[in-house]
Amino acid sequence: MLAQTHIKEQLDALRHDKACGLARVRVAIEVDSFLGWLNAQTLYPRIYWHARGSDKPHYVALGCIHELTGPEQIQQIFAHDNQDESPRYYGGLAFDPRQHDWQGFGPCRLVLPRIELIRRGECTHLCLNLWFDEHNREAELDSAIAALASLQPEAPLPPLLPQQWQRHDSPDFPQWQTLVAAVTAPDFQAQTPKVVLSRESRLEGARVNPWSLLASWTLQAEECFQFGFQFEPEQAFIACSPERLYRREQRHLYTEALAGTIRRCGDEAADAQLAAELMGDGKNRLENRLVQADILQRLAPLTHDATLTEPRVLKLRLLQHLKCDIEAELHPAVSDGQLLAALHPTPAVGGAPREAALRFIRDHEPHARGWYAGACGMLSRETSEFSVAIRSALIRPQTVTLFAGAGIVAGSEPAAEWAELDNKIANVLSLLG
Repeated sequence: MLAQTHIKEQLDALRHDKACGLARVRVAIEVDSFLGWLNAQTLYPRIYWHARGSDKPHYVALGCIHELTGPEQIQQIFAHDNQDESPRYYGGLAFDPRQHDWQGFGPCRLVLPRIELIRRGECTHLCLNLWFDEHNREAELDSAIAALASLQPEAPLPPLLPQQWQRHDSPDFPQWQTLVAAVTAPDFQAQTPKVVLSRESRLEGARVNPWSLLASWTLQAEECFQFGFQFEPEQAFIACSPERLYRREQRHLYTEALAGTIRRCGDEAADAQLAAELMGDGKNRLENRLVQADILQRLAPLTHDATLTEPRVLKLRLLQHLKCDIEAELHPAVSDGQLLAALHPTPAVGGAPREAALRFIRDHEPHARGWYAGACGMLSRETSEFSVAIRSALIRPQTVTLFAGAGIVAGSEPAAEWAELDNKIANVLSLLG
């Protein structure tokens, strides 16, 4: 109550200010569980974002006062942003804007929230965002006060209980064999050396609170990006993804080539042997090289002084991946919209060359990817970061849909790639019993 009183005093001061644009008032508060606090709220959208790394801030976003629905709008919104307060938008882009068949998500949806909860280190702040023009000051203040009044106290998350469900894969294994055979055919390979094929696994009958599932999942994925988007009560998209699309700090860019996969078994010596096998495997090295080359080619018109590390093994709980880090300096005036258009979707989730791979996916995959393998994250004037939305789940009433993909190149075997898909959803399946 003391925190809300302090914010209301700041809002009263804004009544006499004539400045237009973004205004942000903030107050320090205490919250134990960000996801427990988020789940207790009644305001939508409800968004959670935590970038990869234990030292990165945690964000919760509630409500919406402005929305971007296309990457081209990003450059416009920051081009005239000379204020002390810079807006932070949270959201994502579909894997394929031409086929974004998830109602409520759209091809692009980036939200400037009414309320943000932010934890940096030991400090947690509640922020209230307002956007003033010449005519809306009183109405905007009233809306902000109403949103503040709607906030609910933190509450424990519902327990994640074992589920009973029926699993349906799309494609099924015979269809998968046909798709892999088509991609690995010599004539097709001559033009399109890599296509990332995906599968959705629908668990029908599963009734799950998305934030309870995400809370349990994050405990097994501390080295991953952790995020969730609930634009309306009936559905949510959550993920614990190991893959960064890019991070921009002012003009400095960080990205990566993450492609090539092998399992882990839990035994240190055996895992080291598997990692060595991954490093020496021609098929996986080829897959990673194709991703590296495509990213560097797409960045060339936008950057200078690009550097690339040698491949190393990224160890996750159940999997190991080949990873190369890429850094570069952006040319002046390059925007996040340009970066998203250049880098998304990467060959790690689409294929190479991009358009030929996307055309095959559009024509042959029997399910809609929606935001799976899309780009999800947060952007602002100073810093933007997007993750590739793999290791993800779409949660609807009585259905949880899990997604996984595998890069198909020359030498790919259908049974081995199918097993890789199963390995990639094993974490979530174990949580659901």
